[in-house]
Amino acid sequence: MIAESMSWVQALVLGAVQGLTEFLPISSSAHLRIVSEVFFGDDAGASFTAVTQLGTEAAVLLYFARDIGRIVAAWFRGIADKSQRDTLDYRMGWYVIFATIPIGVLGFVFKDAIRTGARNLWIIATLLIVFAVVIAIAEKVGRQTRPIEKLTTRDGLVMGAAQCLALIPGVSRSGATTSAGLFMGLTRAAAVRFSFLLAIPAVTASGLFSLPDAFEPAGEGLQASGSQLVVATLVAFVLGYASIAWLLRFVENHSLYWFVGYRIVVGFAVLGLLATGVVAAN
Repeated sequence: MIAESMSWVQALVLGAVQGLTEFLPISSSAHLRIVSEVFFGDDAGASFTAVTQLGTEAAVLLYFARDIGRIVAAWFRGIADKSQRDTLDYRMGWYVIFATIPIGVLGFVFKDAIRTGARNLWIIATLLIVFAVVIAIAEKVGRQTRPIEKLTTRDGLVMGAAQCLALIPGVSRSGATTSAGLFMGLTRAAAVRFSFLLAIPAVTASGLFSLPDAFEPAGEGLQASGSQLVVATLVAFVLGYASIAWLLRFVENHSLYWFVGYRIVVGFAVLGLLATGVVAAN
């Protein structure tokens, strides 16, 4: 089937959805899939999702520029000089590297399944609800006693493994990694902050890898032009930056239960639309 051309309204709306939802534990890929199906009657596509994520990852790079620069510099200093290795920034560099390997491998191996079967709305709606429960349990049982200065290799590996679950729309990258951090005893702010840093290499690589497919998509779904992709990505960047600033302030004084409730409501709403035939699963 020939892909349908995406309109400018669709590109702007979906870019805004990407920017607003990427960093919240509610799954941006699920929201792009749901919004594009419910309001536009088609799927924006996994490639559109991955490419517009470059905008939100650029927002992370800008917001955490000082942290990233400090970590990279410390990592290179530590590589060159053993006496420079006893710092959090040096270790943080290795934590991000080690934690990124699992999603890189699994994302490459299962890339076709991720772009097709995993985008079924029955699966997405169910996972919104299931992982809302996981987040709620993490919020409830997590001791939240360890700040980011106490981050360990084990924390990084566990959160990196959890990040792999985000390959399936509906799970949420930030939701999975933050929950894993809470289960490990990290404070909410520490888990969210490391979650941001952890997402940078994986999401950037995914977006760059998907560029050819996004500009020349094949099969079903909405087809965005090059200019629409650029504008949607810019919109995602601006709103993504605002979303980062808001979320970091929010988690300092509020629990994740707000997002749990939202996920459950959206999940059951989509299940209702599917059950009544208002929207199609694929």
